[in-house]
Amino acid sequence: MVTAMFNSSRTESWSKWALLPLRLIIGFGFMAHGYAKLSRGPAGFANILQVLGVPAPGLTAWVTALIEFFGGLAIMAGAFVPIVNVPLLIIMLVAMFTVHLPFGFSSITLKGMNGNVPQFATPGYEVNLLYIAGLLTLA
Repeated sequence: MVTAMFNSSRTESWSKWALLPLRLIIGFGFMAHGYAKLSRGPAGFANILQVLGVPAPGLTAWVTALIEFFGGLAIMAGAFVPIVNVPLLIIMLVAMFTVHLPFGFSSITLKGMNGNVPQFATPGYEVNLLYIAGLLTLA
């Protein structure tokens, strides 16, 4: 009986930390992508969105970059997770269906070698699915 109480208490104290690694890596990943878009200027990302036929590419670029950056920060902090999950999931689904789906599942496909340097193809939707699974787990 004492052993059962001790194990239960120990499990409860560790369970509150179980999702921390997932929150940190997913949050950091979104922050890094949002920061990259913001630091390079959303206009470059807007050009990509325009080629993809996304409506209002300038506005969409800014909104996406800000949601990724601040949504990632919120995920890392464990704040507003159910709320920021929705737009982050939408961003991942849009990226998966508009960009990555035609390139297959694998996130790393070796295209060939350029001397001693490997050349990789455009990534598939594997990483999108990992982010989506992580976000759903955190929700």
